[in-house]
Amino acid sequence: MADEALYINADQLCVGLYVHLDRGWMEHSFTFSSFKIKDQKQLNTLLALGFPRLRYDPKRSDCKPLPTAVSSNPAAASAVAPTPIPPSAEELEAMQAKQARMEELKALRKGLAEVSKKFQQASNTVKNIGRNLRSQPQETLRQAEELVDQMVEAMLGENTVLMHALNGKAGEDAYFHSLNVTVLSIMLARILQFSREDTKQLGLGALLHDIGKLDIPAKILLKTEPLNKAELGLLQMHCEYGIKLASRMELSEAAQRIIREHHEFNDGTGYPRQLKGPQISQLTRVVCIANQYDNLCNPTNLADALTPHEALSRMFTQQRARFDPEALKAFIRCLGVYPPGCIVQLSNEMIGLVLAVNPNKPLRPTVIVYDPEVPKDEAIILDLERDTELNISKSLRPGQLPQDIYNYLSPRQHVTYYFDPQAAGA
Repeated sequence: MADEALYINADQLCVGLYVHLDRGWMEHSFTFSSFKIKDQKQLNTLLALGFPRLRYDPKRSDCKPLPTAVSSNPAAASAVAPTPIPPSAEELEAMQAKQARMEELKALRKGLAEVSKKFQQASNTVKNIGRNLRSQPQETLRQAEELVDQMVEAMLGENTVLMHALNGKAGEDAYFHSLNVTVLSIMLARILQFSREDTKQLGLGALLHDIGKLDIPAKILLKTEPLNKAELGLLQMHCEYGIKLASRMELSEAAQRIIREHHEFNDGTGYPRQLKGPQISQLTRVVCIANQYDNLCNPTNLADALTPHEALSRMFTQQRARFDPEALKAFIRCLGVYPPGCIVQLSNEMIGLVLAVNPNKPLRPTVIVYDPEVPKDEAIILDLERDTELNISKSLRPGQLPQDIYNYLSPRQHVTYYFDPQAAGA
């Protein structure tokens, strides 16, 4: 809305005006270069910057500028511009705090890169499992157990765990799906306080839940149009095919049940045996939720994809009877109303992308925000747990974004998840 902004003199500033600072982000102490003046302290800090004139947005302001006796002619206004006030101790402290924030952002970006690296390593392991499962079943099982053990030990430790949304690469959907379901299932097991051994068996079953699809023709797996009755029947056989492969691997009974039952629903409408409620193992009921969520976010036909927010909403409002009620509530509670990967509008009307969520504090996620005054590779990242004056107003679909904001935030076409154990107390 900057194209609707008007210029006013510095002596017209007052609390309630929405202003734009035409200076580099590091040349002032404010979090954003565009904001609504909230109090007298903020107004004093702004005046101390010595702007002769500023842009303000009448539509996003709560009031009109103060009247002024100074001519609206730019040259005249500049001639009588107020002398900049030397920065106060508070202002210097604010600039130092911003410098510290910049260092925190650098550390955060480094941490995000490390999470992405770990995700890629895990994804490569999943690829190898798929390639070697038939020829080396025992070695494949060892690799799968090793990966799951690492994930469980990290997720069930004493540390806080952040769930991150990462960019998936086209053509690797199958690997990402298995990894997504595993990460989300282990996260839910943590919230439900499953034992370490049950969580490992759950993770193993989740990682291998779709191995039966190795025996399904690719033309069926990759078909974007609705499957006909014969194709659907063949696809549903992947649960039974998976059990045959799992037997060769000598997989535990608990993990095998997940492979057989991961499409069963609590209300008996699933397949292959239309099991109900307690007939489905407790571990499988967790994997069913993670599996359905990821299928809604990352379907074969991307045109049918739901945002993470929409997927959770559909599961709770339209599909609730399919899932274990306590596990579903816990899943929504730990991912939050706006899960990682969501495009959101903040209470100050800025647009952002949810990067990560702490399952223990899901309503205060980490968000990267669009600010045209800040280069994309230096984009501001807000921790809403700390930036308490802001909150999320609503979720947006990527298609609703103007092209410049879309390019800046780069919404994920394939929403993939991984975790980052934080130091205790983080």
